[in-house]
Amino acid sequence: MAVAILLFPFVLGFFGLITWAAYRIFRPSAYTGPAAGTGGGKHVSVHVLVLGDIGRSPRMTYHALSIAKHGGKVNLIGYLESSPHPDVPSSPNITITKLPAAPRRPASVPFLLFAPLKVLYQVFHLTWLLAYGLEPAQWILVQNPPSIPTLAVARLVCSLRNSKLMIDWHNYGWTILAGTRGAEHPLVRLSKLYECYFGRLGHSHLTVTHAMARQLRDPPYSITQPMLCVHDRPAAIFQPIASASVREEVLRRVIPEKDLVPHLIDGSMRLIVSSTSWTQDEDFSILLDALTQYAAGPEASTPVLAVITGKGPQKMSYLLQIASLTRSGRLPNVRIETAFLPFADYAKILACADLGICLHMSSSGVDLPMKVVDMFGAGLPVAAYSGYESFSELVKEGESGRGFETAEELAGILANLLSKGGRAELETLRKGAIKEGSRRWDEEWDATVGQIMGFTS
Repeated sequence: MAVAILLFPFVLGFFGLITWAAYRIFRPSAYTGPAAGTGGGKHVSVHVLVLGDIGRSPRMTYHALSIAKHGGKVNLIGYLESSPHPDVPSSPNITITKLPAAPRRPASVPFLLFAPLKVLYQVFHLTWLLAYGLEPAQWILVQNPPSIPTLAVARLVCSLRNSKLMIDWHNYGWTILAGTRGAEHPLVRLSKLYECYFGRLGHSHLTVTHAMARQLRDPPYSITQPMLCVHDRPAAIFQPIASASVREEVLRRVIPEKDLVPHLIDGSMRLIVSSTSWTQDEDFSILLDALTQYAAGPEASTPVLAVITGKGPQKMSYLLQIASLTRSGRLPNVRIETAFLPFADYAKILACADLGICLHMSSSGVDLPMKVVDMFGAGLPVAAYSGYESFSELVKEGESGRGFETAEELAGILANLLSKGGRAELETLRKGAIKEGSRRWDEEWDATVGQIMGFTS
């Protein structure tokens, strides 16, 4: 283990030397157009880099759509594991550049031996693509995390091709790694040093919260370059549904259990929706325990259908637990269905639901879950995990949603809001959610990123 940790930076350094040599031999063309932040419109070109699934990277997708809407040219770079936002393929100003799938670790290979090889694979493909495969751009806009190897590669390419690096900080990669390896693990420490160093090399920075911006100004990050907080806001696809006939059409088309639809339509059964990544960052056991407690209480006379969307590594384990609880009779009047919905259907089912559930637990304490923003855009009040610093930047307790930290607290919220006696409070929260979701992504983006890139003034 110690040898692998020590060799890791030397392997990257060796690859950096090879990259430098390749640059001297195959010198890439540099960007020679208007300076970044000037020109506007069709003169702006941006490589939007997502080292992840484009279809599950809404914020970076919205960046691309906003740039394209103002006439800029975008290369949206990432993996294509699920369908992207429907407006992306139809935009004449957006080109999707698919990254080759990263190698998967065989069970017999230790993580510390496999990780450097995977990083080298990604470094090679990203460097070649950004330095030689694509035309140079004014900006390279990078999502962080993941920070390894994107921050180093993107900064290198910016130096080679006269581009400007904009880092959009969603969270910190090292805190996510610490969640599985422990904060004192050597690889976590190395990741933190890497992220803090290369994070300082961006020309401009975006953050998802004011709390994150404050942290990044202080040690160990000590970022001095321009920085703006750009709160996540719902895209236009997320809208409340006021028409009963439209709601009925959506439910009949999207809900897999057709026999339950009439009960959802007449209100005798309540619909809750949760989107989860099925990872340790979102403890699904809290919702499962809360539903079990709800089913055991007198309030369970109000039946509930819980629709859980998303993909992730822990999904199968929880599906087995759900099946076991159902067979043992511990979920009377509670049905749990899982699905991975197309983007448009996901937006519509949020608008049809009675309550949204968010289980996001911030590894850094200063990021925010995009899914709550989407729920507000659809006019859906939320019950969300609240045990982190930046929670109040998104959810106003008692106005647009309710916060919880334990399964018992969530069970109490479900019992209160889903019962007949809780309808007035639920309606108050719904109005608050609609108000919170009224400021849209385009408005937020134009006032911040649009000005940096020269689209707006």
